[in-house]
Amino acid sequence: MNSVEKEAKTIEEAVQLALQELGLSEEEVKVEVLSEPNKGFLGMVGSRPAKVRVIAQPSSLRPGSMLRKLLSLMKVDAAVQEKETQDGIKLEVKSSDSAILIGRKGKNLSAIQYLMNRMYNRGRLKRCRIVVDIEAYHERRRQTLEDLARRTAEKVKRYRREVKLEVLSPQDRRSIHLALQNDPAVRTYSVGSGTYRNVVVAPSNHRNADNESRDRR
Repeated sequence: MNSVEKEAKTIEEAVQLALQELGLSEEEVKVEVLSEPNKGFLGMVGSRPAKVRVIAQPSSLRPGSMLRKLLSLMKVDAAVQEKETQDGIKLEVKSSDSAILIGRKGKNLSAIQYLMNRMYNRGRLKRCRIVVDIEAYHERRRQTLEDLARRTAEKVKRYRREVKLEVLSPQDRRSIHLALQNDPAVRTYSVGSGTYRNVVVAPSNHRNADNESRDRR
């Protein structure tokens, strides 16, 4: 949403209503007064409210600015650095509240990233992938999952039976799949429904067609 129009008794009230809807401050917008308030005859007949158009400035529409505003509303003191990547835009966050922002197994971070993608891509014809990372969490999590994948693969090869891992997010499941995709002795697939699902690591010649998901996500 780049602009909104609001009516109120005064121009100041109309501007504040628009700022609340946009989630921006006065420094981040341009205000156009469409009509001045008019009390009319005896304060009733012909009365007219103030009407304004509030337009978001380009800098306030950047993902970094949007995330800073979101964190400010959450009462979190944080520094956000925006970087262009080959796949989209990466937002790197540093904060003394990083543990809270990340959450258990990255669930809070996943929610923030989901929200940023929804906010930034709303109304856009071409989708841009937004990745939010807090204190290099994604890299540390990826290494942990790769170690888990390798240990699980060794167990599968030793005992010749499949192992179902805990429920994981789509990004975490992808890390498991990628870590083992070049191991000819095992294969991976996902089971369950919804966003959070389980990854199964199985011997490459073992089939379980009833439960296997074909998307490998």
